[in-house]
Amino acid sequence: MKIKIDYDLCMGDRNCNKLCPEVFEYDQDKLQSRVLVDVVPKRLEALVEKAARECAPGAIIILE
Repeated sequence: MKIKIDYDLCMGDRNCNKLCPEVFEYDQDKLQSRVLVDVVPKRLEALVEKAARECAPGAIIILE
């Protein structure tokens, strides 16, 4: 699974960071989350899917 964040939509509420810190990190300078991995490990895919569903503005995009 590959993902990206639409930075025009990200509100920086850190929910994804709290849910899956192995994949998402909060950028203090930009006040937004960023993706730490190129490919999401299989064991974390369910958490990333949950983060995408719970992202209020829909900023987390699952590519494949």
